[in-house]
Amino acid sequence: MWKLKIAEGKGDPWLVTVNNHVGRQHWEFEPEAGTPEERAEVEKAREEFKRNRFKMRQSADLLMRMQVRKFNYHKCSIRIQLLESKLIPDLRRENPSVSIPPSIKLKEREGITEEAVTITLKRAIGFFSTIQAHDGHWPGECAGALFFLPPLVISLYIAGSINNVLSSEHKKEMKRFIYNSQNEDGGWGLHLEGHSTMFGSVLNYIALRLLGEGPDDGEDNSMARSRQWILDHEGAS
Repeated sequence: MWKLKIAEGKGDPWLVTVNNHVGRQHWEFEPEAGTPEERAEVEKAREEFKRNRFKMRQSADLLMRMQVRKFNYHKCSIRIQLLESKLIPDLRRENPSVSIPPSIKLKEREGITEEAVTITLKRAIGFFSTIQAHDGHWPGECAGALFFLPPLVISLYIAGSINNVLSSEHKKEMKRFIYNSQNEDGGWGLHLEGHSTMFGSVLNYIALRLLGEGPDDGEDNSMARSRQWILDHEGAS
């Protein structure tokens, strides 16, 4: 299981910091991390995202928020959670004494009362309190651009370091991300919401091949479809 690391890096000679790594976030793979229930929840979230990726392209940082919420659950000073969230426990079940206000639904011409504003603010503050990291910042992924990861893979390959720097788990997640970012027509755009372009498609196709994917690998003929998109649009040259 991948573990989110916040404000860590002390002792690493390759990292320089003037604020003790505050605001830094990274992931490390720990094979034995997490309970069976937590690992099952992660796999469930992955499968649901994969199944709905063409309708909802953004991951909403779900895996990151699951871990941050877990860390914050017992120490959060504001004990207000979103009842409808499936990623965190129902506080009423954990602690019956906690009073969680229900969400406010106003009709189009209904007046906005002070009570409605207060309840909504409490729910919003409770939500953001659960996803704040212990060093004070709010973690978030930069996963929209689809031209960040391929150049890294290509550079490591050229330097002959791809197998030294990237573990099998890193490669697995990189491939998962690239496949999940593929458009229905087989290509890739410049960003997650973008239409397929030659630049995006060629970069991500090459990255997959350098990560070990064969010309006919991937579910639903993903590699073949991406190659066909490139060829149908006059080729990489």
